[in-house]
Amino acid sequence: MTFSGAAVLSAALPLHVKAQGTPDKPTHGLSVFDDLKYPAGFSHFDYINPQAPKGGIFRLSVNEWTLNQAPNTFNTLNTFSALGDAPPRMESCFDSLMTRALDEPDAVYGLLAENVTVSEDGKSYRFKLREQARFHDNTPVTAHDAAYSYDLLKEKGHPALRLLLAKMESAVAQDDYHLSLTLKGEDAGQNRRLITSMVLLPVLSKAYYTEHKFDGSSLNIPLGSGAYKVGALSAGQYIEYQRNEDYWAKDLNVNIGSNNFDRIRIEFFRDRQPAFEAFKKGILDWRAESVSKSWTNDYDFSAVQSGKVIKTRFPAWKIPSMQSWALNQRRERFSDQRVREAIVLCFDFEWSNRNLFSDLYQRQQSNFSNSAFETEGKPSPEEQAIISRHAGLMDEATRTALLDTPVTMPVTDGSGRNREQLRRAADLMKEAGYQRKDRWLVDKNGQVFTLEILNNSDGFNRVYNPMIKNLQAIGINAEVRMAEAATYQKRQLDFDYDMIGFAASSSPTPDRTTLAVMYGSESVSLPGSQNYTGTSSPLIDALLDDVARADNRDELTATIRVLDRLLRYRRDWIPCWSAGGKLIAYWDKFGMMDSMPYGGYPEFYWWYDHEKAAQLGKT
Repeated sequence: MTFSGAAVLSAALPLHVKAQGTPDKPTHGLSVFDDLKYPAGFSHFDYINPQAPKGGIFRLSVNEWTLNQAPNTFNTLNTFSALGDAPPRMESCFDSLMTRALDEPDAVYGLLAENVTVSEDGKSYRFKLREQARFHDNTPVTAHDAAYSYDLLKEKGHPALRLLLAKMESAVAQDDYHLSLTLKGEDAGQNRRLITSMVLLPVLSKAYYTEHKFDGSSLNIPLGSGAYKVGALSAGQYIEYQRNEDYWAKDLNVNIGSNNFDRIRIEFFRDRQPAFEAFKKGILDWRAESVSKSWTNDYDFSAVQSGKVIKTRFPAWKIPSMQSWALNQRRERFSDQRVREAIVLCFDFEWSNRNLFSDLYQRQQSNFSNSAFETEGKPSPEEQAIISRHAGLMDEATRTALLDTPVTMPVTDGSGRNREQLRRAADLMKEAGYQRKDRWLVDKNGQVFTLEILNNSDGFNRVYNPMIKNLQAIGINAEVRMAEAATYQKRQLDFDYDMIGFAASSSPTPDRTTLAVMYGSESVSLPGSQNYTGTSSPLIDALLDDVARADNRDELTATIRVLDRLLRYRRDWIPCWSAGGKLIAYWDKFGMMDSMPYGGYPEFYWWYDHEKAAQLGKT
């Protein structure tokens, strides 16, 4: 069972080619720390089947999305604004200057850009755009479109995009096919981390958005340039992305063997059960299961028994991932660390795992699970140096905690009501200034301590209800508030909740901007950011600045491990659980390579196997 989230595109990798090249000389790719795996003129990515056939359809109901996208409905086709709910995968309709290689932690290679030249001081990046690049109406994609796009997204884009572009000084079209991006930072390493994210942003049509309003919800099909374009749709029900057979970049090395399906159809359901029934009937081709009880008990239908449906667990991507509850510290009663710890103590994972999850899950401890950034044991000398450098920003209790083994989630006796833990939770609430009056805890003004858990999935009620009983047992007036998709999205964007769940994956090389969207003070008051806890801490901000200044991967790892220690000590987030992989079922009519280590959606890298489909009796 997983919360809603956004998937984003370390390990030892084969290193062959210098990443940044020589200053003032063009290079075909960029990397933050490591050398590039792929040389100039490479034929295709290794995780791709270059002979993958084109054709067929891939039908799904999504479980991962980004920006303003929603899995249950949609009312706009603008996914780069904070307004409205957009359908997932709209980004596939737009090309960017460069694109990621999924078997490297942070490498990007030219897409719209044929090459990039880095200035001696590392502040300016000059891109040579490919003259054959075209929008879907066959008009050229120019540097003027790119410069316009960066300025537009910086001013009016989704909050995550505005934060990313905050340190962009200028985007200038020097002529039709040369774009210069200049950054404000003085540190070349910090700029390198920033640019490898910036080059993944969409290049929009200046002509189109000069005539059409950008910052508003609209079902007008925007003009794109990507491998897919919007086809048939019914708002809130389904959308199809049609492969663009005239796609200008279909034969580029970064695209060979990908974007294989003629159509990608996304169906929208208000609840998981109708979506599951649609999968059983073959209306959907692929399903990521999020409910352990269903995975254990419900996948015994005839198509699974006959082998027509494959039920498997794909290995977890080796990227930082999280599934956690956020307590909203913008509301004063959750700003006390003791209160947050008391709430943590009221969740009995061991009981839930045995009775609700079929012992399928492991307890998560960190928002950086499944990566080198999840800390363990006593801090390394490198971590100790970072802690000492910021000693002036922490009290003695915090310093002592950071120099000890990291805080872990409590382990219960599995009874569902661990008396010792509930007693400790009650004591913490008393220490925080709350007194029991009749049934409920009240503050010094006589106000009852309430906790509303905002929820948009019936499946989570069975998890929340036992926890609520424990919360009520210590005097917290807790309840679950169910919200339909649009209301949930609106309240989440406006930070109008006490507690919500969130799941996400991030880049294998997190940068300051990515982390600040969730943990930085600058995102606390930014509607649409993912700082769901309302965290605002000078110490966290200082660590984020250290992330920006890290000169190598070891330094970055040590810094984020200290951040992990601090977040776990503060109880800003309550880590939940993980299946240790992805629970996937699909109708056996697709081809695929081995699992990709750093992410990627299957609809862009799998292919339709006509022979398998024929054996299923489908065309």
